[in-house]
Amino acid sequence: MADDTTSALRAVPLFSELDDHAIEHLAAIASVVDMPRGTVLIERGAPGSGMFVILAGEAQVELRHRTVTLGPGEFVGELSLLTDHPARVARVRAATELRCLAVGRPAFAELLSEHPAIALPMLSVLARRVQDLIEHPA
Repeated sequence: MADDTTSALRAVPLFSELDDHAIEHLAAIASVVDMPRGTVLIERGAPGSGMFVILAGEAQVELRHRTVTLGPGEFVGELSLLTDHPARVARVRAATELRCLAVGRPAFAELLSEHPAIALPMLSVLARRVQDLIEHPA
């Protein structure tokens, strides 16, 4: 399964620039999770413990005033990894059958300290999401 996870990670744009060592490290700390349609991955206000990278299927991110659909290669829950106050800000449900890679907060912190370059593509996506919220607040 490690080879499948490694291959899946290499196909995710967020991780595409990582070297072999970083990809192998990430594969070792991540878990592949399959969820049926309708499963709630993240509940607004709940404490965050990690992030999910979508490998197959679609997830709906239910924000306060709209819903956004995400698919393979996209991720959710990253704020809980990058802040000291990890309360979830949105509800995320599996819109279809979903296969995700789950990465816990402590493991991600270790990965980030060893491979800080992983933060750059995450920051780009976060900046785009903040910009979108500013431009389309409701």
